[in-house]
Amino acid sequence: MCAAALEEYCGSIFWNVSYLKRPDPDLPLCVEQTVLVWIPLCFLWLCAPWHLLALCQSANVNTKQLSKLYICKQLVASLLFLTAIAHLGVTLGEDFGPNSDQSSKNAAAYYANPVLFAVTWILVLLCHEGLRREGAIDSASIFLFWLLLVVCDIFPFQTLLREALRLGEVRDVPRFSLFYISFGLKLISLVLSTVADIPPEAKDLIKKNPEAGAAFLSRITFNWLNSMVLKGYKQPLVQEDMWDLNESDSTAFINERFQHFMKPELDAARVRFQNKMKRKLFQNIHSAQEDPQQNGLSSGLGKREERGKKEDEKKKKDNKEEENYPNSWLITTIYKTFKRILIESFCFKLLEDVLTFVSPQLLKLMISFTQDKSRYAWEGYLYAVLLMVVALLQSLTLQQYFQRCHVLGMKVRTALMAAVYKKALVVSNDTRKESTVGEMVNLMSADAQRFNDVTNFIHLLWSCPLQIIISIVFLWLELGPSVLAGLGVMVLIIPTNAVLATKARKLQIENMNFKDKRMKIMNEILNGIKILKLYAWEPSFQKQVEDIRGEELKVMKKSAYLHSFSILTSCCIPALVSLATFAIFVSVSNDNVLTAERAFTSISLFNILRAPLAMLPMLIASIVQTAVSKKRLEKFLAGEDIDSDIVRQDPSFSMFTIRICTCSTPGRLVAVVGAVGSGKSSLMSALLGEMHSTKGFINIGGSLAFVPQQAWIQNATLKDNILFGSPHEEENFKKVIEACALAPDLELLPGGDLTEIGEKGINLSGGQKQRVSLARAVYSQADIYLLDDPLSAVDSHVGKHLFENVIGPNGLLKDKTRILVTHGISFLPYVDEIVVLENGVISEVGSYENLRASGGTFSKFLDTYATEQRNQRNSETGDYNLFLGQDAEDIELFPGGDNAQPDGASEDTVSLTLEQENSIRRSQRNGRQVIDETRETALPSRADFQVKLAVFLQYLRAMGWGYSAMVFLIYFIQTAAFTGQNLWLSDWTSDSVEYYNMTYPSWKRDTRVGVFGALGVAQGNRRSLFLFFISNASIDASRILHSRLLNNILRVPMVFFDTTPIGRVINRFAKDIFTIDEAIPASLRSCLLCLMSVLGTVFVICMATPFFAIVIIPLALIYFFVQRFYIAASRQLRRLDSVSRSPIYSHFGETVSGLSVIRAYKHQERFLKHNEVTIDENLKSIYLRIVSDRWLAIRLEFVGNLVVFFAALFAVISRDSIDSNVVGLSVSYALNVTQTLNWLVMTTSALETNIVAVERVNEYTQLKNEADWVTDTRPPQMWPEAGRVHFENYKVRYRPELDLVLHGITCDINSTEKIGIVGRTGAGKSSLTNCLFRIIEAAEGRILIDDVDIATIGLHDLRHRLTIIPQDPVLFSGSLRMNLDPFDKFSDEEIWRVLELSHLKSYVSGLQEGLQHKVAEGGENLSVGQRQLLCLARALLRKSRILILDEATAAVDLETDNLIQNTIRKEFSDCTVLTIAHRLHSIMDSSRVMVLDAGKVVEFDSPSNLLEKEGHFYAMARDAGITLESNTNL
Repeated sequence: MCAAALEEYCGSIFWNVSYLKRPDPDLPLCVEQTVLVWIPLCFLWLCAPWHLLALCQSANVNTKQLSKLYICKQLVASLLFLTAIAHLGVTLGEDFGPNSDQSSKNAAAYYANPVLFAVTWILVLLCHEGLRREGAIDSASIFLFWLLLVVCDIFPFQTLLREALRLGEVRDVPRFSLFYISFGLKLISLVLSTVADIPPEAKDLIKKNPEAGAAFLSRITFNWLNSMVLKGYKQPLVQEDMWDLNESDSTAFINERFQHFMKPELDAARVRFQNKMKRKLFQNIHSAQEDPQQNGLSSGLGKREERGKKEDEKKKKDNKEEENYPNSWLITTIYKTFKRILIESFCFKLLEDVLTFVSPQLLKLMISFTQDKSRYAWEGYLYAVLLMVVALLQSLTLQQYFQRCHVLGMKVRTALMAAVYKKALVVSNDTRKESTVGEMVNLMSADAQRFNDVTNFIHLLWSCPLQIIISIVFLWLELGPSVLAGLGVMVLIIPTNAVLATKARKLQIENMNFKDKRMKIMNEILNGIKILKLYAWEPSFQKQVEDIRGEELKVMKKSAYLHSFSILTSCCIPALVSLATFAIFVSVSNDNVLTAERAFTSISLFNILRAPLAMLPMLIASIVQTAVSKKRLEKFLAGEDIDSDIVRQDPSFSMFTIRICTCSTPGRLVAVVGAVGSGKSSLMSALLGEMHSTKGFINIGGSLAFVPQQAWIQNATLKDNILFGSPHEEENFKKVIEACALAPDLELLPGGDLTEIGEKGINLSGGQKQRVSLARAVYSQADIYLLDDPLSAVDSHVGKHLFENVIGPNGLLKDKTRILVTHGISFLPYVDEIVVLENGVISEVGSYENLRASGGTFSKFLDTYATEQRNQRNSETGDYNLFLGQDAEDIELFPGGDNAQPDGASEDTVSLTLEQENSIRRSQRNGRQVIDETRETALPSRADFQVKLAVFLQYLRAMGWGYSAMVFLIYFIQTAAFTGQNLWLSDWTSDSVEYYNMTYPSWKRDTRVGVFGALGVAQGNRRSLFLFFISNASIDASRILHSRLLNNILRVPMVFFDTTPIGRVINRFAKDIFTIDEAIPASLRSCLLCLMSVLGTVFVICMATPFFAIVIIPLALIYFFVQRFYIAASRQLRRLDSVSRSPIYSHFGETVSGLSVIRAYKHQERFLKHNEVTIDENLKSIYLRIVSDRWLAIRLEFVGNLVVFFAALFAVISRDSIDSNVVGLSVSYALNVTQTLNWLVMTTSALETNIVAVERVNEYTQLKNEADWVTDTRPPQMWPEAGRVHFENYKVRYRPELDLVLHGITCDINSTEKIGIVGRTGAGKSSLTNCLFRIIEAAEGRILIDDVDIATIGLHDLRHRLTIIPQDPVLFSGSLRMNLDPFDKFSDEEIWRVLELSHLKSYVSGLQEGLQHKVAEGGENLSVGQRQLLCLARALLRKSRILILDEATAAVDLETDNLIQNTIRKEFSDCTVLTIAHRLHSIMDSSRVMVLDAGKVVEFDSPSNLLEKEGHFYAMARDAGITLESNTNL
């Protein structure tokens, strides 16, 4: 019916099969005039309304100048309109012209088509104008319309041409000419539609973000990335090279959308939660009322109590399972925020899944075509082209799907990170206490990342089951019920894999535990390396690390064997599945013969089935992990916010009420004093609104500035830390710097006020941090200043300066309201009012004189502390010098004695020279360390990117040449078995031809099945052998590389550790060794597997169709260039990603620790913006990395698609000479090669990236070592007996290029002399001890100890015979005994004796484990005093003739100090003792005092003589309040 109507419409036959049943097929004219015309036109008409909307909406018509491209497009469309009119004119002329034949009129199609086209061209003109008004640069729908039109016109194109050639003339010249003219114009339009029409004003934007100016074709092939890939190939990429993000990908945009959907969802969840809690409460009340009371009150109470207990227990259990916070809102929020991108990716995935199943069906048609030699060749060519087109479409849809999924993952991560950050700024203190800073950073890093990973593959939840179902349906159609056998094998393997996975997870946890242990010790070794060197303890710690490493490698070996076994099962699965299926299929009935069609179609389907079966369990595990992250994020994000009105009813805080009714008027200085725990800091928090108020309110008129007790310093320049977002005013800035005593520090810092301060202010001393914190407050010019004990962390003279110039009555802040919490009683006479707190209550308020006279709490407080001060200073003056103007050192109050860290007195590692030079790069978490680390790893010569073959060879050498050779050999055999099995299958299918219409002999069937199975087993067997060898080899390599690294690091000179951030060395032992242990073997394995697989494929295709060899070389070249370009750019994008990721987390950690400061200054908005900028910087490299992966995949898949096309094409060309089974084999191999090629590049790239770790480890194994630990020249057994020390013109510098630190020291120290060494900071005191231990070697001169030149003996011989009690008491995790005697040289009796002498015996014997008591990392479970006493015990245990005492400063309380001094005087009376003094009173009883200044000995005599001389020493003593009289009295 329909055909008849169409035939009438066209005036010719619509369809006849005979058109195709010939060597040169064609389509009937009617199909060309109807179907092929309507398809493209319908497509355009459906899409046009979207473009025409712009014409209707645009009120403000875009009257910008018309671009040349726009004019060309409109011109071509107008010409096409004219051709349509001409077509119509020709038809009208023929029918109604003067020469018309009235009997035969043209069919309706000749009128309808020109009219349809004319309307369409008008539509195209309007669409172009609509696009221009929208400001769009091109249109996908218009491009696809032109493409469809040209493709559909190819058929009439060849029809007309063939007809003209057949007839030898053109029958209908006007239509013939008009068709070819319009075809040419359509081609031009197609080309024009691929070009982007970029308006001039958008050119700058497009330079910064080329994607915004990419045309449709460029977008789907990711061509717009070419320039970045090329740049990355030519030179290392840096952050500045990254392009801007699209607005929709920026953090601000994503966060705004997410918050928009989150608010209503969270509110609804809160309502649900409150209703649930109300119901629960109601139930509890109800159950309580129902309680029977007839048994009298007491029994009732007893029962109720009992029931209550039971219910409580039950509730506790329930509570663990039940979530006590608003839940189930995060997923819906994410869905609503990113709904569009989810739907887009869903559509692409669905299309790709459908296309996946087209290839096996085409393969089936292809094989049946080669079997039937009578069929026309054009069918074969059609199948080859269709295979290519389907593969191409599949590649495009798959890459678009991946692109959207990865971008979705990125956006979800960004939304969560921004939400967590925003929440952290407003979170209440209660919620904050529930999680540590580390846990909050984890929410941002680990939990958000987990969501990112899951969303990448979220569509597999429905796609995997869909693929499995479709595969089974198609397999059933091929092989009937026998497919269940293969499926059964697959299902049976799942529990095996589950068991293996569980076991592997246990081993993984065990392995991580050993790694953690090893890293903990390494961290301690590197942080305490100086102590190890001073005590010569390196061998003991080296052995500890080697032992843990041995255990770790054992677990790794187990894990590797387990992996080999699991690979064996997964490798045998395909072989077993096909074996089971085919064996059952041929056994069930003799009629069932395995044909090439069946076999290879089934194998293709089984290959498709493998992926979803493997992915599904992994996806489910991943979702389970993400569910945990979801709960944690929901709990945090739904937590309470801080109350901005500060009026709350909170019974939990009533016990600690602060009843304060003091009224501070502008310009007053109020001091708040009280004992520890009296509520001073809580008062500050309350004033900042950080506390719950039970009653009353706080009224603050004006802006606040806050200086916390522990200074909060940002990882930024010193200047930025002080400005803190305020505009820079040079004069004000200088004034603040001077007042806060920062000017001298700026001179010392290498970059002045632009010096980068490390994380947590790591390269500033405690005092410097506090002064920067104070400077920030002063610079902010606020109205009210809350100063929480800012003077405790600074030296007394600095404290005095700060009080005079900043805080006090004449300071910069004299006109401001200041509330000062202080312990320094010396400042109290100068304040306007003193508030005394006791147990959270104000006990007294008044001026200094009034309170002193009242004899209350304040008066007692003063007496207590002043006495302590007097004892500490050894001053025998009767009065307390409480007044600022006097010479006596200010009396300060350090409660507990160990809070304060004096400013600038610590000289623990190197002299000032080095400190100045390295203050920026000093620590493991230094501010510039990220940059340092990247420079070190990322910007060396080209060699880094073209990783030298030498590094591979080094790794293979570490693996062992024997192992390496075996690995390659076995792998070759395995590939041969794999190829052999498929060739056997191909041969097996030829039986169907041989035994056509005959009974299939059972012996033949059994042989086929048997050999097929045997080859499968051999293949799995070889694979696991290969893995066994490669695992052993890589573990050997790991062992060798780690022990070389450890061995060398312990032998490098101390100066290396002073100039290298510890983080960088730790990185070698953590990240690089982890890479060598796990990543390199995995990459090497995958790389070899993929390489052999590709070679096997090429071999099979070449064997089937030798012509294929011709295209191998061009394809290989394309492939090689693509992957070279990609690897260079990709590695750098990955590096930039990891480099730009750490600032996000460090900024977040910093924000959380400085929350009270940020809130006090009201800077939340600025920090939010900064966070957005930081995340955006990271997103730039992530986004480009995602696109670069797609850029590569689409190009490689194109190469793979060409392989498929040529394999099929050559199979068609040589179909007369080859069997259909070989064709099946070759094409099914080719269909698999695309993914393998992709993997090959990924794994080669990963291997090249990872092998750098070997290079980095080797770099540290070749560092220059210090002198030998033991040499041939050994000192006498009892040396040194006397303990005489002689310096002879001794000069030293830290590094060859630096200045001298000690300038020609010459002096004699006699046996048993007690020498005090003094000097100002940087005079060279610590350098002197470093020289005695040869931590630094002499530049000139020598040191003799008992007439032995210390430079001639081994370092350990020297260091074992000297003893030092260091300034910082460093302990290592392990037992107490190990900390005293790591080599087990001494008996327990000797150890108990020294513990008794060092006043620790009673403490240690009171411990449950005694000497085996575990010391925490850094000795954190002992007080500072106990640690110092343990160091004394170490010294007593060694009892050498020379003791060096690097005196601990304020770290020890007075009692411990006295114990140490007395023990040293008594126990070391017959030894030579050198004391580096920081507090002069401790060396006033020395035999002689050596005064150092700028590396020279300026005075060397007894203390009394030096005081009489009135030189350097006298000046220092006077500053400390020590005079000749007081010394005599002492």
